[in-house]
Amino acid sequence: MNAEFPDKTESPGGSASESSSGGSASAATPGMVYLVGAGPGDPGLITVKGLSCVRRADVVVADFLADDRLVAEAPGHAERIRVPWRPGRQAEINDLLVRHSRAGKTVVRLKGGDPFVFGRGGEEGLHLQRSGIPFEVVPGITAAVAVPAYAGIPVTHREITSSMTVVTGHVSQDRDRTDLDWEALAKRIGTLIFYMGARNLPFIAERLIEHGRPKDTPVALIQWGTTAEQRTLVGTLDDIVSRARSASFTPPVLIVVGEVVALRPQLDWFESKPLFGVRVLVTRARDQAGELSEALVRHGAEPVEAPLIRIEAPDDWRAVDAALADLSGFDHVVFTSRNAVEAFFSRLNHKGLDARSLGGVRVAAVGRATAGALRSRGIEADDQPEVFRAEKLVEALAGDRDLHDARILFPAADIAGPAVEEGLAAAGAYVTRVTVYRTVLEEGLPDDIASMLEDGKIHLAVFASSSTVSAFAKAAGPDGPQRWTRGVRIACIGPSTAETAAEAGLSVDVVPVQATVPALVDAIVRDRLAAGERLE
Repeated sequence: MNAEFPDKTESPGGSASESSSGGSASAATPGMVYLVGAGPGDPGLITVKGLSCVRRADVVVADFLADDRLVAEAPGHAERIRVPWRPGRQAEINDLLVRHSRAGKTVVRLKGGDPFVFGRGGEEGLHLQRSGIPFEVVPGITAAVAVPAYAGIPVTHREITSSMTVVTGHVSQDRDRTDLDWEALAKRIGTLIFYMGARNLPFIAERLIEHGRPKDTPVALIQWGTTAEQRTLVGTLDDIVSRARSASFTPPVLIVVGEVVALRPQLDWFESKPLFGVRVLVTRARDQAGELSEALVRHGAEPVEAPLIRIEAPDDWRAVDAALADLSGFDHVVFTSRNAVEAFFSRLNHKGLDARSLGGVRVAAVGRATAGALRSRGIEADDQPEVFRAEKLVEALAGDRDLHDARILFPAADIAGPAVEEGLAAAGAYVTRVTVYRTVLEEGLPDDIASMLEDGKIHLAVFASSSTVSAFAKAAGPDGPQRWTRGVRIACIGPSTAETAAEAGLSVDVVPVQATVPALVDAIVRDRLAAGERLE
């Protein structure tokens, strides 16, 4: 996730007329401008085409409501510009789009919902057309449909209503001048959906009742729809104003008026998920965070990815290459992580070798994830302790065999501890440890994520390796781990990671029986259900 972007139109490396992708203010051909709908909040609701546009943009001009995770999908060279709305801002935005296009850049105007539904996309398109700038519109999923759906409210239903009306909630409260035909709205039998109407809710309810809509008509207010902060309040036209005041409902809010609201108890699928409303800090390396994040999302959580480590090749391959050339001379090869498997086989393939080089060598894998990585390479582990403990590994390798004088190859990370080597050496084995990858700690957490921890907006932190715990502790500083995790539940993938967390002063709440991502997520869900509570 990106930190909040400065409200400016110049890139760090030069003026707004310079393009990091090679464009210039004197470009003969203007760059294409894409008016892209980002969807109503959940970043997973952007269209395939919309995401493709973001991923090849030179400039992303994003609304306040566009999710940071979508903006972060832009290429590394792309300039990212936030344009929070304020009166008179539209002219600035129009000029911004034209200026970057004329510099030969590909520009994405990333707008919440759909750009042509109360999104001022029409105004921006007309300005571009008058300025001779090529543009395309990439529709987005509009809040009018998606937000009620996430609240369990279908905007139409064959047995209730076959129509819906979308209305702006920014209406004049002057009874003598209004752009809305309140009598027509009140007498329609279909669903009414008001955008941006939280502040005008008393006036809207009053006018609908005044013009004939029954007082007992169901009403739903949906705040921050499709996100982990979604809240839904149900009432009637007669009491929704007092309910909203009591519940402190503030913008952004979508208002749904109609009988379809009554279906919410049966169709509430999102807010009833076990991890709904739980914001989870995911600290895995960027290329490995996806599996964990996707599993958390399926259970209703909102992952906040903050990779604290990255995996890199060793500085020197000579020891590894020597071991690979002598593989047949080893009795065992021991893998304690999926990263070790991937790095080992990548180097093996680089040397023109493959899994056949391990013929006659017993292979051990610690944990199911490691065994799964081997299986994807066509190798079934001969020995597989479930728990990452040196003594368990020795037991698994020894069995009825004597490890005395056995030659064991141990491909590992540069920061792996000595327990495996010491345990196997104590059993009489000769252990050759080689570094097949380096675990590099990132400099620290992005400022926005550190602020979320400080402000209590992170509810759960997940650590999938000891190195991520070490990186977290380093980023936090001497008293940071305890300060940042005050009120935050801590989940660790296995006992070794949990020990490191405890040594760093963290109180660990969740450790699965098996050290795998599915088991970790299942344990988090069970912990949440056992708590018997829902975050407010």
